Amino acid sequence: MSKVDKKFLKSLVETPSVTGCETQVASLVRERLASVATYVETDVMGSVHAVLEGAGEAPSVMVAAHMDEVGLMVTYISPEGFLSVSAVGGVDAAILPGMRVDVHTQSGVFRGVVGRKPIHLISPEERKNVTPLHSLVIDLGMSAKKVRSRVRIGDVITYGVGFEELSGGMAVSRGFDDKMGVYVAARVMEEIAQAGGSRGTYSCVGTVQEEIGLRGAQTSAFCVDPDVGIAVDVTHATDYPGIDQSRYGKIVCGKGPVIARGPNVNPVVFERLVAAAEAEGIPYQIEAEPGVTGTDAAVIQTSRSGRACGLVSVAVRYMHTPTEVLSLHDLEATVKLLKRFVLDLDEDVSFVPGV
Repeated sequence: MSKVDKKFLKSLVETPSVTGCETQVASLVRERLASVATYVETDVMGSVHAVLEGAGEAPSVMVAAHMDEVGLMVTYISPEGFLSVSAVGGVDAAILPGMRVDVHTQSGVFRGVVGRKPIHLISPEERKNVTPLHSLVIDLGMSAKKVRSRVRIGDVITYGVGFEELSGGMAVSRGFDDKMGVYVAARVMEEIAQAGGSRGTYSCVGTVQEEIGLRGAQTSAFCVDPDVGIAVDVTHATDYPGIDQSRYGKIVCGKGPVIARGPNVNPVVFERLVAAAEAEGIPYQIEAEPGVTGTDAAVIQTSRSGRACGLVSVAVRYMHTPTEVLSLHDLEATVKLLKRFVLDLDEDVSFVPGV
């Protein structure tokens, strides 16, 4: 990964984008692809559609990744100036006590901490239980008057951490779910453009509000109306202690893109993704998805009269925590895989199963 690309990835994951507040990340995507795409538009939901028109007759492809991240929202300000919050998306209350957070307001970003009684003041029985989210408070270290003048009900809060590289090509950040997918979709467009373009039209779509019900992908799939839709998202790595691989499958960070197989995935798309990986010599993993996936693929597949759909994921450890861990090599391999998939499409391809 080049320094420029790594900087782009870092800016994506560190830019706040709690569900419903994705505008800053959307701006990054528009800025990055303005000189590459044929045109870039943003719909009323806030999703970004960057379109690179094809040069011939081949299926159009939409690669979608959601720009939103999980977080918190201010629901109450106490007379003493402490904030009560609710979760936006799937937040685990067990990880919050003692964490530093950023409260995003019209007056700026304010650092706070998630407070809880110290262990000395917690009874032995209480120590056995997770403190529920409604019992936690956020302390901004300000007077109550200042808090009330700067913070409003409905302001959103992100984990107060960012991107860091670990050893062995691994990295940690909040928001890899799924801004790393936004990175992949944008880089695929750049790679296709550098290769002289594809025969079919390619759309890089950054969707909104995935974490509360796949809402942006539903409207974007209807608007873009692709022949093929590929969702790029994270999936659970199962390569660390405590995960039952016989139940959840063997998914390993650093072993390549994860290609989903199941009813939410068109069988022709699946086989062509596998063929693209093998043609490029890219290691890949297969994940069984026996039902509807919890990704944008679920609504892309059923858009309009139905669309050929695929799901390509990157293995992530500790999903929905401030310390999501992935392999940067897997990101680059996913870009390479999807580029080959798109460039291999021609006018003779049929995605009708069994025909």
